[in-house]
Amino acid sequence: MLSTILIIIVITASIQALFGVGVLLFGTPLLLLIDYPFIDALIILLPISISINLLQIIKNYPNIDWLFYKKILFYTIPFVVIFLYLVTRISLNIGLIIGLFLVFVALKSTSQYIAVKVEKLMHYERIYFIAMGIVHGLTNLGGSLLTAAVHATGGSKDRMRGTAAISYGTFAIFQLATLSAVALKEVNISWSHLTYLAAGISAFFIADHLVYTKINNEQYSKIFAGFLFISGISLIGKSIQAIG
Repeated sequence: MLSTILIIIVITASIQALFGVGVLLFGTPLLLLIDYPFIDALIILLPISISINLLQIIKNYPNIDWLFYKKILFYTIPFVVIFLYLVTRISLNIGLIIGLFLVFVALKSTSQYIAVKVEKLMHYERIYFIAMGIVHGLTNLGGSLLTAAVHATGGSKDRMRGTAAISYGTFAIFQLATLSAVALKEVNISWSHLTYLAAGISAFFIADHLVYTKINNEQYSKIFAGFLFISGISLIGKSIQAIG
């Protein structure tokens, strides 16, 4: 079990090194697949996600879109906290809808029609940011909607990663604070959690040095779109499997 969790952490931390999200987005469903309870999975993944995001914020601080981040604080975070608190009482499968949406956004750069539709959709910012908070609180999948929004606004790779990192990191901090207040007593914390944290941080430094620093803005934008597409297909497949 320990080796399986370490593999999951190394892979998802490497993804987060590139895009600012990944540890929670992919780590949560993968841990659930090996029968880890949702809250226990969060306790493992949240410190790793926060640590990686902090390192990315330090590196990309001058490029962060602060207007975007203010919207996250005002419209998204309150709903992350409220619906995480309710998550033990509610079970929803909305991965299929989110997956289709991600595929749609990922194709923005290949279709003028889709690009126009995405731009119109982002005009409903307040509703979108609130929905992001609800989805993240309930399922931990809000990172998918976050990356879609960041990708839709465009910009340099440092801007996209920095903005995603500070937003995603704030999600995780408020989640961890909420769990500490209402559910931490239900979780067993051991020294293995430090091993997981060390593995995640190590994976970040390796991926950041070997991959992120080697790609330019145009390549990053294309890779980011591919990331959204693969995320969408994964969520669709997982949702169909759950329905079946």
